Amino acid sequence: MNDMEEAALLEKARAFDLDALAEVYDRYSPPLYLYALRLLGDEALAEECVADTFHRFLQALRHGGGPQSHLQAYLYRMAHNWITDIFRRNPARWQELAEDETTPEQANSPSLEAQADLLLERERVRRALMALTPDQRQVVVLKFLEGWDNEAIARAVGKPVGAVKSLQHRALASLRRWLGKEEQG
Repeated sequence: MNDMEEAALLEKARAFDLDALAEVYDRYSPPLYLYALRLLGDEALAEECVADTFHRFLQALRHGGGPQSHLQAYLYRMAHNWITDIFRRNPARWQELAEDETTPEQANSPSLEAQADLLLERERVRRALMALTPDQRQVVVLKFLEGWDNEAIARAVGKPVGAVKSLQHRALASLRRWLGKEEQG
């Protein structure tokens, strides 16, 4: 969706056009869900994040607020803030999630050793991501998992492109150090 199409959609959504609101939800809820799932590792929490993000979006519109432009960036920023709040409120929850990551497909896999290795590696990466600052984590996820360009990330995090590049550089350096220490330890 180009900027003009998004602006037209946002204008209709701000007027509470039900078709436009449905289109916003249909367009942005699947990628927001995947984003939340990647960071949270929990389907129920990812669904809750998406629901709360859209609830907050509608509340903002109802009170005359919300985005004037860059709807996608606004929604991702709201989801990111929700996820950050979850991390702050219950840091012990993430250890539980890491220990409970086996999917039914993995449990029935003929190569349990390979699945165990994959789970261990996934947990290493998740712990490394959790060691980053929230802004660094958001930049890494948007850049490398969601495939966003630096300009879109800058809009989502509300920082200049140069700050995004700096956050990315520091995050990657931290990940290299963190993952290197884990391999040695």
